[in-house]
Amino acid sequence: MSRSRRTDRGSASVTVLALAGVLLLLGAALGVVAAMVVAHRTAQSAADLAALAGARTLADGGDPCAAAGAVATANDAALTACAVDGRDVRVQVLVTGPRWLGQEGDLAADARAGPVAPAAG
Repeated sequence: MSRSRRTDRGSASVTVLALAGVLLLLGAALGVVAAMVVAHRTAQSAADLAALAGARTLADGGDPCAAAGAVATANDAALTACAVDGRDVRVQVLVTGPRWLGQEGDLAADARAGPVAPAAG
């Protein structure tokens, strides 16, 4: 009577393959998060620069929203709102977000620029 022996050969391959799949999924998710952070930083930078350009143009007597729009476009953003409040310029821009793994949201940022108020005291 000969008994067949069961061996565990190849069982580590299944484990390694499963761990590789998990690491690949984790890497893709981290890639999406990193792309969203970069897009948000781009949006905030574009908003800050657009607000500064608008405030400078307002101080020079020009059209602040046109200047803000040009600067936002130059920084790969779309100017979605622009308002002049006294000597302040407030802007909102929109940047296209990453389109990976079902992420379809765009990122917005707001900024305000104007003269500094004098210090009290």
